[in-house]
Amino acid sequence: MFSKLKGFFSADIGIDLGTANSLVYMKDKGIVLREPSVVAIEEGSKHVFAVGAEAKRMLGRTPANIVAIRPMKSGVIADFDITQAMLKYFIEKVAPSRIKAKYFRPRVVIAVPSGITEVEKRAIEDAGRAAGAGETFLVEEPMAAAIGAGLPVSEPAGSMIVDIGGGTCEVAIISLAGIVHARSVRVAGDAMDECIRRHMQRVYNLLIGERTAEEIKMEIGSAFPTGDEKTMEVRGRDIVATSEEIRDALQEPVASIVDAVRVTLGNCEPELAADLVDRGIVLSGGSSQLRGLDRLLSQQTGLPVTLADDPLSAVAEGTGAVLSELDFLAKNKKH
Repeated sequence: MFSKLKGFFSADIGIDLGTANSLVYMKDKGIVLREPSVVAIEEGSKHVFAVGAEAKRMLGRTPANIVAIRPMKSGVIADFDITQAMLKYFIEKVAPSRIKAKYFRPRVVIAVPSGITEVEKRAIEDAGRAAGAGETFLVEEPMAAAIGAGLPVSEPAGSMIVDIGGGTCEVAIISLAGIVHARSVRVAGDAMDECIRRHMQRVYNLLIGERTAEEIKMEIGSAFPTGDEKTMEVRGRDIVATSEEIRDALQEPVASIVDAVRVTLGNCEPELAADLVDRGIVLSGGSSQLRGLDRLLSQQTGLPVTLADDPLSAVAEGTGAVLSELDFLAKNKKH
């Protein structure tokens, strides 16, 4: 009887706690929140002014006493207290009545990079509990992404996912509901933005912020010649950047991503490699949408490469699937 009541009153939540953006999935409701992983605080204190979209609008525009920061770096916690405040905000926003309850607090599944340490895992679990979760469970991002992208992960055949977010690129080959080979590199969208910032400073002596670098990447960035070269006027100065020069500026982080994929494939057993010839590679994550990246990876690996139907939502959708297995996970956690 108590277990039935617990299931009735609790509101299980899945969280894609990303370096750039966070998504929240609620059981039976789907994705209910998408917000930037940004917190605005008073400098020298932990007083929070704003979280998410409101805080991101403050980036580069705050007075001296307010600092807009991203508490997650390369997929892991850089500031525990601020990450806790951000998690609490997200949970309260989607389940306000549950977070304040003494009993029946929501159980939370959080997606984490496959390469993080045990200490980093404990920090995320602790932050979840401190933010109001009844229990916190972790799932590896590439597994969540593969499930969310609809790959047949439980079959006795190889599937390959490359999830590229803001802080990390997660590469994994999955078979029989387990990760057979994985590689996590802390080079992704943020590194691309930084390369664009350095390029604009070096070539044009122009300092630009994170938001402008991201806009340039999304507007004219590419990893492979697309046959549709573009230009973009950069605000503040009479400067026109071209897609060719931005592609050159992105060579280093893109090469790191390609290398991670090739190394993972190089470790792959012949049987699994044969499966991938037919199934190919699936890309997910916001930064996987860089123009021409699929063509470059296909050229470099000789495998078909496709983009997930909704690359931004794949990890969050995967945490939603894991929510249905929470009772099983809770039992195993206690053993």
